Formats: sequence, C-alpha cells, structure tokens
Amino acid sequence: QVQLVESGGGLVQAGSSLRLSCAASGRTFSSYSMGWFRQAPGKEREFVASIRRSGGTTYYADSVKGRFTISRDNARNTVYLQMNSLKPEDTAVYYCAAGAYGSSQSLYNYWGQGTQVTVSS
Repeated sequence: QVQLVESGGGLVQAGSSLRLSCAASGRTFSSYSMGWFRQAPGKEREFVASIRRSGGTTYYADSVKGRFTISRDNARNTVYLQMNSLKPEDTAVYYCAAGAYGSSQSLYNYWGQGTQVTVSS
C-alpha cells in the first residue's frame, strides 16, 4: 500500500553528523505515523524514534535523546532522521517504518529496505 525507500547512510567519523531520508510513495503519507529503527551486527532490531502524523509530537529512545531529531515534510512525502554527535555504537542498518505512533515494532505495517550507517573511531 505504501513503499518506503531510505537514503543518506554512509561511513563517518565519531562526533560527526548524518541526515537520513525516507521517501514514501503515493499521496497517503500524512495518514501514517512514522518511525525509525536500527539493527546492529549481532543484535536485534531496536526502536530509535517516532513522529505523529502531523509532525507535532515526537518520541525517542533514551540512547539517542538529545543527539537525534526526527522530522517530516508531508508535502514531500518524506521523513528525516538528523543524527548528531555520532558514536561507534550507533553503527547499524537503519530502517524507516510507517504505521501507528510508538516504540513497538508491531505498530508499524510498512518497512523500508534499510540504509547502512557506519561510525568509525
């Protein structure tokens, strides 16, 4: 029903910044809350951030609070994740998801393919 494509990942040094983008197909983007999740090598997928349909309410995992910012542009069908002060432990594949607002994976019905973020020390 909705297709999600992440971009903007790459290899950066610790302390630097990256902005991830997630582009959605169709004209129903504003009907969904959006989330970002990540999965590091050898670990299970974990919640990163979520944003309401209107963009007025956000929620973050404790591990990224104060460093990461989620935002959305409904006119462009795009959600962003601005990542500052990156640490090696942020290294993971980052996934964009569409669904309901919250931290549980079960709330999200649609998922992107993921984009790799690698932070070197």
